[in-house]
Order: sequence, then structure tokens, then C-alpha cells
Amino acid sequence: MTDSFFQAAIDEARLGLAEGGVPIGSVLVIDGEVVGRGHNQRVQRGSVVLHAEMAALEDAGRLTAADYRQSVLYSTLSPCSMCTGAVLLYGIPRVVVGENRTFQGPEDLLKDHGVVVEVLDDSVCVELMATFIAEHPDLWNEDIGE
Repeated sequence: MTDSFFQAAIDEARLGLAEGGVPIGSVLVIDGEVVGRGHNQRVQRGSVVLHAEMAALEDAGRLTAADYRQSVLYSTLSPCSMCTGAVLLYGIPRVVVGENRTFQGPEDLLKDHGVVVEVLDDSVCVELMATFIAEHPDLWNEDIGE
């Protein structure tokens, strides 16, 4: 059974897809509570930085360093370099990744800095991305900088 936090990230990904965007979702959890949620909004808002993880961090608002050090970031897709940088900057100790077949960000960089990276290889996440990429290859290539 999928845990409720990871399910919330999937729900965010589906919301992004329903809005016409890239189906990637993320939530930030502290002490068993979702404090921030988001989905990729590059298409919807014309943003260059609103990847799902960045949107979840933005939604969480200002937190203390102690809060970040207790948090877990859930993302349906492996975080890119920008989102990895935010994890490192704020000292988030654990990242749960839905899948990294479609795209694998610098997970080794996270691990090298002591971040626990758990890859679920979730079939729902793989299917969401595979379908989206087949239907919208230009948007996908834009999103990953190709």
C-alpha cells in the first residue's frame, strides 16, 4: 500500500496534469504532517523555477533550519539539479522518489552530502511520465533543458 504522504505527491502530479502541465508532484512533511505541497507549474504559470519540489517548498513558507532538518521531501520524480540544490541548501535529510527511470537527477550528490534517498520505482509514477512524454515530447524536453 502506498503511504499517505507519497499518495499526496501523486495527487499533486495528477493535478498538474489536469491543469495541462508536467505531471510531477511533491510534498514536504515534518513530524508526520504535510506542511507544503506542490506540482510542476512551469507551463501553467510560465515559470522557469516552479518544479514540483520548489512549489512544495514555496507552499511551506518560511521554516526554521531545525524544521528542515526534521523534514522529508516526497517527489514523484527524481529531483533535478535545481531541486537537489534546494534540498542541500535547506538541509533536508531524506528524499523519497517515486521513480528515476524517466529522469535521474544528481541522486549521488544528495547521497554524498548525507541525504537518504529512497527510490520507490512506483509504477503509477512511471506510467504518468511515460504517457505524458509520449503525448508532449516538446514540453518534456523543455522541462529538462533539452
